[in-house]
Amino acid sequence: MKKLLFLPAALLVLAGCTSPVAATTTAPYESGAPSTDAAPSQSVAPPATGTVACSYTETGDASKPVSTPAGSEVPATGTVDYVMTLNGSPITLTLDRELAPCTVNSFTSLADQGYFDGTVCHRVTDAGIFVLQCGDPSGTGRGGPGYTIPDEFEKIPGYPAGVLAMANTGAPNSGGSQFFIVYADTPLPPQYTVFGTMDDAGVAQVAEIAAGGNDGSFGNAGGGVPNLPAEISSIAAA
Repeated sequence: MKKLLFLPAALLVLAGCTSPVAATTTAPYESGAPSTDAAPSQSVAPPATGTVACSYTETGDASKPVSTPAGSEVPATGTVDYVMTLNGSPITLTLDRELAPCTVNSFTSLADQGYFDGTVCHRVTDAGIFVLQCGDPSGTGRGGPGYTIPDEFEKIPGYPAGVLAMANTGAPNSGGSQFFIVYADTPLPPQYTVFGTMDDAGVAQVAEIAAGGNDGSFGNAGGGVPNLPAEISSIAAA
């Protein structure tokens, strides 16, 4: 599986562009540079009320055993709270089912199966874009749950501090389990599904991890493995 990347703000053309500049990208991605010519897809338009049907595409390369979530009768209203324990500290995540019902359905399914337990956040960036990228049990940036989720771009509110969004390969509907936490306002094009927010204490903790720097191992893609610990011991329903 490709590494899930995201593009650094400094290298984007315009906020509404559909492709990053050349090969020097620094966005949330799954491995390697994202495609520069794939137009974003808008597969799911959540209704104001009720439920939606979600289509999850099997890829067969799960980095940790997990079941694909059911895609029928997925709730598309309201929010649900989960608690992520990062470096031993509890952080409240508020997941928005109206904003991204298929993404939230996948995320909660993975969390309930313990998929994120004992994983590390493998990438942090501190220039152009300000994010901590997590959700890969392999810790390489190439891992995923063995399926992909549809893009949900219709109601993206931007990427201010505290937002949770999905990484992707640059191709349509290529998100899996990798997500990123925005710890400082970050200008990105609307190509990364936003599915919730985290509390202020969590933002401060992630900013602290970022302030510790990184090893630069992602090269031109931007950032690297955090120098300070960034371990998720669990994500569970509040």
